[in-house]
Parts: sequence; C-alpha cells; structure tokens
Amino acid sequence: MNCLESENIRLRALEPEDVDVMYRWENDVSVWRVSNTTAPYSKYMLREFVENQRHDVFETKQLRLMICTRATGRPVGAVDLFDVDPYNRRAGVGILIYETQDKRHGYASEALALMILYAFQTLILNQLYCNITAGNIASMSLFRNKGFTMVGLKKEWIKTTADWQDEYMLQLINPKR
Repeated sequence: MNCLESENIRLRALEPEDVDVMYRWENDVSVWRVSNTTAPYSKYMLREFVENQRHDVFETKQLRLMICTRATGRPVGAVDLFDVDPYNRRAGVGILIYETQDKRHGYASEALALMILYAFQTLILNQLYCNITAGNIASMSLFRNKGFTMVGLKKEWIKTTADWQDEYMLQLINPKR
C-alpha cells in the first residue's frame, strides 16, 4: 500500500474520463452551498481544470484527487487542496462524497487521513484549514475526529436562498514540524 491508499480507498490523480462525473457533481446545486459555487461549470472548463492538474501543486495552488474504492476503482468523491500557499506552507482542504449510498462507509475519513499525510509528509505543509457551515454536523465531526480544532466563527457568512448561515474555521497544525 502506498501513501495514497488505505484499506478501502485509493486517491488518484484526475483523468480525462473524470470530466463527465465531475460535470455531474459540480453542477448539482445541492453541492453549491458547501463549495461556494454560484454558477454551473461547462465540460470545457472542467477539461481545462483536469489539464491544469498536470502542473505542480505549488504553481497551480490547488490539487484535486479522486476518491476511488479499492474493490472496484469506482470514483465515489474527491478531496481537494485549495489556496495552497507555498510561502506560509498552508492549504485549505475540502472533501465530497457524492452519492448517498457511498456515504457512511468511512470513505471520507480514510480520504481525509490520506490527504493529511500527503500534505504534511510529501508537500511538507505546516497546516491545513477548512471552512464548515454551522449546520454541517457530519463534516464538523469528520474534521474534528482527524484533529482539526475550531479557531473561529464567521457570523452570517454564507447566504442561502432562505437565510444566512454561520461558518466555522477549523485548523490542523502539522504535529511533526
């Protein structure tokens, strides 16, 4: 097993054939509220995104890895590093498990654990952070169980169609620095 594999999943680089599944995920308006998306993505834009992933993460300031089951190789989600800051050695991290039937199998937990190891051991980052809306209890639990601590609350930070939501910022400092 390598650093991007665990018992049940494997993280892998984006492939051109991932555009179709990413198109479905990125254009699902129910996902937009957690991804700060406000407009649909075209397949052209997603092909460009996949092509851009061949460049160094410190150049592009982002990295998306597909979360695939080890048993079948089927993509069940994605884990992202974003706003990668090479000088301050930090990055944001986000995760998506898309289909309901793929949730509650531990895929997100395994993927986040692998991404933390990759970020700290391979990219030599000092810290990771994430932003989670106050109502997203599953994500809050996931990140806190991996050692992230709450460092701030942004009041009425996210506008929804019905109201405003608070957003928490969580942070994980590399324990081995």
